[in-house]
Amino acid sequence: MDDQLSRVFSALADPIRRDMVARLAVGDATVNELAEPYSVTVQAVSKHLKVLEDAGLVSRSRQAQRRPVHLEAEVFDLMTKWIERYRQEAEQRYRRLDAVLAEMAAEDPNPAQTRVPQTRVQGEAS
Repeated sequence: MDDQLSRVFSALADPIRRDMVARLAVGDATVNELAEPYSVTVQAVSKHLKVLEDAGLVSRSRQAQRRPVHLEAEVFDLMTKWIERYRQEAEQRYRRLDAVLAEMAAEDPNPAQTRVPQTRVQGEAS
């Protein structure tokens, strides 16, 4: 599992890390701020952040005495491109299925007895 996409999906498999990413999407936070809502130690939160950091999802910087954690949004472009590729392929399959079902309905000599359900791709307008 040495490619970045695998590391990203693996890092996001944990609900605490997903929640941290959601919170960091709103703004940078320190380790202590990120640890507040969880019943785990600051060290455990640091380990979660290390996984996110190794996946390229977050980075840490230094601002005076603070070390805020910052969400690296560019990594989501990698995920989005991967997901979009498969979404488009699925959409094309559904469109081909719709065409076959429409053709079958048009050829049916007794359309009153046959109902052809219309498939709809998620997000497609009605």
